[in-house]
Amino acid sequence: MASADDKAMQKISWEEVKKHSSPSDAWIVHSNKVYDVSDWHEHPGGGVIFTHAGDDMTDIFAAFHAPGSMAVMKKFYIGDLVKESTKKSQKQIEFERGYRDLRNKLIQMGMFKSSRLFYAYKCSFNMGMWATSLAMVAFSDSVFMHIGSALLMGLFWQQCGWLAHDFLHHQVFTKRTYGDLAGIYWGDLMQGYSMQWWKNKHNGHHAVPNLHNSSPEAQDGDPDIDTMPLLAWSLKQAQSLRNADGKDSAFVRFMIRWQAFTYFPILLLARLSWLNESFKTAFGLGASSENAKLEMERRGLQYPMLERTGIVLHYVWVFALSSGFGRFSPLYSVAYFLVATCSCGLFLALVFGLGHNGMATYDADARPDFWKLQVTTTRNITGGHGIPQFFVDWLCGGLQYQVDHHLFPMMPRHNLAKTHKLVKSFCKEYGVNYHEADLVDGTVEVLQHLQRVSDDFLCDMIKEFPAM
Repeated sequence: MASADDKAMQKISWEEVKKHSSPSDAWIVHSNKVYDVSDWHEHPGGGVIFTHAGDDMTDIFAAFHAPGSMAVMKKFYIGDLVKESTKKSQKQIEFERGYRDLRNKLIQMGMFKSSRLFYAYKCSFNMGMWATSLAMVAFSDSVFMHIGSALLMGLFWQQCGWLAHDFLHHQVFTKRTYGDLAGIYWGDLMQGYSMQWWKNKHNGHHAVPNLHNSSPEAQDGDPDIDTMPLLAWSLKQAQSLRNADGKDSAFVRFMIRWQAFTYFPILLLARLSWLNESFKTAFGLGASSENAKLEMERRGLQYPMLERTGIVLHYVWVFALSSGFGRFSPLYSVAYFLVATCSCGLFLALVFGLGHNGMATYDADARPDFWKLQVTTTRNITGGHGIPQFFVDWLCGGLQYQVDHHLFPMMPRHNLAKTHKLVKSFCKEYGVNYHEADLVDGTVEVLQHLQRVSDDFLCDMIKEFPAM
């Protein structure tokens, strides 16, 4: 076996690193050192590590890990990268140094320290919403009161999503176990979402936002835009399910053609899909992606009993509420559940859909550097069209600063406003496009983007098959 000195002398080119891009053959680069993490399914963060197989993980590693975490990587070290082989310009090198310096400055400013008082308030407010929704059913026979209760429950679930998001990004507690347990409470018990399903999907999204897989074997694509055949975010994606004869099915043609019109109806059903995927994950009945499937096969659930118990108890209290604590008819109970569930799907997806939908997409093997990838694929949400900023701040739960959150995912949401000014200034200094829109304009941009993809898809199809 080669000694550490021998490994240090081994020089590896960027071209060689790029060849090792699958979970079973995964090389990654950190600070110009190369590590072989092939089949490392014991990685504490799960399968997300394979999103950067064959690529540089320096900055995404810093975004997701506590100081000192690189010590675990020493056993995987295989040699040094030949810096010149990356063919980076001096301007690019200085740009990367600049945003790493900005991160260090934010650490020194205390921007990564959470306010326990703020999160105590958010947790208490959420539980107040939950109790109010239950009381509106328990103490009233009014249909309008029940509709209000269902909509409030949908909003409660949306706000739980932001709280679980903060805890599972480890923005609140230094000890990660505490964050996981809080995530199980706000995720599994209160929302019915599996913590591990969410972490696999969401961490993968953060690592590779709006990227299409570089190859069938690689796992470097964004699971959040894996929406075919219902929605396509680029012409390449729209054509990704073609048959062997090069033609699209009638269903694909219909969905892509009308996707700008079906977008909102699909969002209404989003929570039902997430509940289904969560239940399958927690009880070993399936996985939502190849990355998740591999993670479950090789690693399993991190907290199996807590997750399963949380999800079962979630359905117990939701059944009790939806049935009016035994007073409602079956049809009325289903109607209550669907109003709450569909409104939640809309409230949730409206916010995170604006965060990335309609922004730049890339092939994974042609991705830009970390900073440019995160900024150009992401949209911030502002007040406007009569919607005040304070309401946007509350509704979006910190994700109104989606760009800044993607650059610094472990930063507590209450510090993002201050960070936003520094990030925007940095982007302006280096000529990086930083996009913001209000809820109305952002939604229009998403729908216009979907329509452009539809138009491109139909035009390309006519060119290839003019007789159609």
